[in-house]
Order: sequence, then structure tokens, then C-alpha cells
Amino acid sequence: MPYTGYGSQEEKELLRSIGVERFEDLVTALPESLRLKGPVDVPPGQTELELRRLFNEAALANYDPNLTPSFLGGGLYDHDIPAVVQHMQLRSEFYTAYTPYQPEVAQGTLMTIFEFQSMVCDLTGLDVANASMYDAGSAAAEAALLAAAATGRDRILVAGTLHPHHREILKTYGLPPGLRFVDVGGEEPLRPADLAPHIDGETAALVLQQPNFFGSIESIGPLAEAVHAKGALLIVEADPVALALLAPPGELGADIVVGEGQSLGSPPSYGGPACGLFACTRALIRRLPGRLVAETVDRDGRRGFVLTLQTREQHIRREKATSNICTNNNLVALAFTITLAMLGPAGLKEMASLSLQKAHYLERALAAIPGVKRSPGGPFFREFALTLPRPAGEVIDAIYRDARILAGIDLGRLVPGGSNRLLVAVTEKRTRQEMDLFASALERSLA
Repeated sequence: MPYTGYGSQEEKELLRSIGVERFEDLVTALPESLRLKGPVDVPPGQTELELRRLFNEAALANYDPNLTPSFLGGGLYDHDIPAVVQHMQLRSEFYTAYTPYQPEVAQGTLMTIFEFQSMVCDLTGLDVANASMYDAGSAAAEAALLAAAATGRDRILVAGTLHPHHREILKTYGLPPGLRFVDVGGEEPLRPADLAPHIDGETAALVLQQPNFFGSIESIGPLAEAVHAKGALLIVEADPVALALLAPPGELGADIVVGEGQSLGSPPSYGGPACGLFACTRALIRRLPGRLVAETVDRDGRRGFVLTLQTREQHIRREKATSNICTNNNLVALAFTITLAMLGPAGLKEMASLSLQKAHYLERALAAIPGVKRSPGGPFFREFALTLPRPAGEVIDAIYRDARILAGIDLGRLVPGGSNRLLVAVTEKRTRQEMDLFASALERSLA
């Protein structure tokens, strides 16, 4: 294969084959201000050293999480990562793009996946977990497909407090098999009474998030009872750090628990890579998407690990496949596993407790500023939404210019009518000085 670039004629043929005339037609989803309008401004005749220096200087314009306090959340969080995580992750035994699904995969890799699955089961309170998925959104969508197949029904109730992006992923995945999605409840934590007008004998499952997108705590037990009374399943998208303090959803009646593993061992990194968690009851194990590693013994009684279930189209008849996801996010899952092994139950609980305490400290400071109020209210863990007297986007920009702080997410980008609302997340990494600086900067921006 010649490793040369495409010529202009070949590029035209490629674009034509996918139904567009110009390259620019492919990137219309990107904001106009972010598109490169011409060649990169690089002086001619530069040496490698000069080029490296030029691009390093340009990279300094990027946000550096080690220098700029971040209060961004919305599904990806800036938690501390022990130094040993990257050291272990980059060892040659693990550091590969290879998808570990073949029978000859090394015992060490299988053992780390087995440990990952065991930790996910411990956190979620469910019987079995797979070897990870792309991210929380795709895991939630696979859970909806599983629920529909297991119940023989096609209606999926979706809590109004589910992450807006994950709601879109659900609908995208559910379109080909003809699933019907019904939004229930608003921004307040969901109640059984919210389900009553919508749940019936055609309902396959309810999908909710714990803590929900606005940071509030959902009451899972009563919702599980209401869902099971109609023969449907309960799918909970849970945060693994919060589960150090909250009851495992499986113990409260959830049939499937999914989640995002990025916050344990991986940086937010502009939105990825991520690692989807997926656990379910033993009754649903034959419908589990992805792959499953199990523990066994060989003929001499020695402990070993084997790939046990792979319900995917490469291994069984295509029409019997339960998932089109062909890989697990092994390196991110490995980081998750190493981080949890380093922290242990006590360390994870300390991380979660510090995040909880600091989030409540900052929420009190910000809500005391004239014109600022928290909405929705109620108990919360690490994240909370504020309503401001000015557009959140303007406030975020003003705080960054004033104090070099990333103040949070402008909910106007995600929630209808949310232009004056700010979503703030606080992890154990944030110091009291940073939080006080944030409060002062917000007050000045609203003065």
C-alpha cells in the first residue's frame, strides 16, 4: 500500500461518493469561527526544532487544567489521577490499540478486565458487568435495546433529567429497531406520580440518571417499584464516584446500571476518550452486549481467565447479535481499574466526600450573591445548576478574563430556555482559595 496523500481528483471522487461536493460541506457542524480559512501560518524553510518551538508556543493558548481551575462537569469530571495510573497504563504489556477479544489474548489482560468487571459489580450492586463500552451514552442506548429485547416491548420512558446528549444517543440507536421514546418529568427529581400517565403494558423500561444531569439525587427505590409493577425494567445511569456514598442502584431495584468511567483514572481531555460501564442482573446475562471475561481453572486446577460470552455479530449469527459494539475501551477501563485499586473503598469514599463537601461550600457562597439562585433545588452531590441575572455565556467569558477560571457549562447550549443558567461541578481537586476566587469573580461579573 503506498503511503501517499490523495490527489485533487481522488479527493473529488471520495467526496462525490459520500454525497457532498466540497470538503467544507463535511464540516458544517463546526462553528464558522473555528474553521481554518487557509493554510497554517508557518514560515517557510523551518527546521524541525524551529517548528516544534512554534507549535509549542501556539499550544500555550490552550486551557491547561494544571494552571486553570475548572468547574466544568456535565458528564466528564476533573478528578485527581494518581501518578502510578499512567505509569502502569503505558507499560508495553497493556499499551496497545489491539482489541482484546481474540481467544489468544494474554492472561494478564484478561485478569485486568475481570478485575474491572468485579469492581463495577461491587459499585453497582448487580450480578454481572461487561468489559466496558464506548461511553455512558452508548451504554445507556445498549441498555434500552436490551430492555426492549428482554420484554418484547418497544416503549422507553426517559427521565427529563437525563443528560441531553445521552437522550439524543438513545434516539439515534433506537431509530432502526423502531423503539419509541417518551420523555417523563421535568428538571426536578422524578417521582412515581410522573410515570403514571405514561407507563403501560407496552413500556419496556425507564431510563434515569443518578445523580441526574442537574446534579440532584434521584429516589430510585419507589421508581423501581412503579416500573416493576408494570413488568418493565429500570435502567439507571449512575456516577461511579457518587456510588461511594449512595446506595448501589442494584440494591434499590435497578435491573441495568450504566455509567461513565472517565472520572476515575482519565482526564476530561476535551471530551474523551471515555469508558462506558454496563452491569445487569444475572437473569439478563445472555443479552449482555460486548464481551465478558470469567474466572476458571485449567486441567491442573490452576486459576485462569477466559472470554466467556461475546454476543456480537462476529461470533454468532448476525441476526442473533445483541450489540454492534465491536470493542471495549480497554486502556481507559484499565486506568479505571488501577485507580480504584489504588484508592480502595476508603480512598474512593474520601474522594467522593471531599467533592460533596466542597460542592456544598461553593454552592452556599454562590447562591448568597444577589440575583443568583439554585434551580432545581433539593439534595445534590458534586454538581448544581444556578440561575443568573445575565446570560451564562457572558458570565463565563467575564470570569475567565477576570480570574482565569472555567466557571462551568452554559446550559443555554443544552437546555431550552437555559441561557441564564450555569452548571457548576466541584471535585476534590478544587481548593478553598479557588472557590473563594470563583465566588468573588462571579459577584464582580454581575455587579
